[in-house]
Amino acid sequence: MTLSSDFANVNLRHLRAIHAIWREGSFARAAERLGVVPSALSETVRQVEEIAGAPLFDRRTRPPSPTAIGLDFLRETRPVLEQLDAALDHARDRARTQSGALRIGASPSAIGDMVAPALTAFSRDHPDVPVTLHDDVAETLADMVSDGRLDLAVAGRARTSAELIQTPVGGDRFGLACAADHPLARRGGSATLDEIDPATIIHLGAQTGSALLLAGTPGLPREMTSGPLRTHSTVAQLCLVRAGVGVALLPEKAVGLFNDPQIRFVGIADLALERRLYLLRPARRTPPWTAGAFLRALAAHLGLPGLNDPA
Repeated sequence: MTLSSDFANVNLRHLRAIHAIWREGSFARAAERLGVVPSALSETVRQVEEIAGAPLFDRRTRPPSPTAIGLDFLRETRPVLEQLDAALDHARDRARTQSGALRIGASPSAIGDMVAPALTAFSRDHPDVPVTLHDDVAETLADMVSDGRLDLAVAGRARTSAELIQTPVGGDRFGLACAADHPLARRGGSATLDEIDPATIIHLGAQTGSALLLAGTPGLPREMTSGPLRTHSTVAQLCLVRAGVGVALLPEKAVGLFNDPQIRFVGIADLALERRLYLLRPARRTPPWTAGAFLRALAAHLGLPGLNDPA
């Protein structure tokens, strides 16, 4: 069978262009999604319309709607793109599965007593496997696991996603992080919420897991969950706490991140709040063998024998 030269000129770029416009409902948004300028996208559509012999979109409507011919063409070519994407995902999964590397993520407070011991056991058994450890907030780590940049992560709970499996692996209580010479630290024992000056609280970014937990806690005054001084990370919070800039409401593991004697954890008697830590795994990808080996080490360390079971 000989293909028409016109057919040979329709390529993946053309199909991705028209499907992006259909999905986004706008030439401008489709161009942004594809990373091209709108004029280049318009030219791409003009080319495929010239080959098809008819307009595929009615540009007089806002948003532009597919013509009858265009809608048929979009529906008939959609399986082609879906099958190609699935084939590419399968190829990438096989490449990752066969590769000898491990890419894991963790919230900083999950590294010391959870990830590090498991990583020590993994490296002892697989000394030649290169390991990358990425630390960040839960939402960023969840995105990296979902899109394949990380094999797995241990972090606070992220937003629900069909691309992600979240399995609880531990937790700790919230309390007050303060400098060792702070009056509440020197006094010893627990504090109460009314003893904490809200103006001195150093907050985490509003969309981080800890900040969302605090914001959703009934009875916690608003001024204790939001304020003018915010940091991107727990590490930055602790640096400011150590320097005496203020205090922070944090999980106990986070406060003990560096076992720094200049930073103290003070329990809060009238704050019954716990942060849970989760294992974040991809829901639709086959993990590489290295991830399975690390999970076995993590499960053994945590005493959770079912952690490595398929979800």
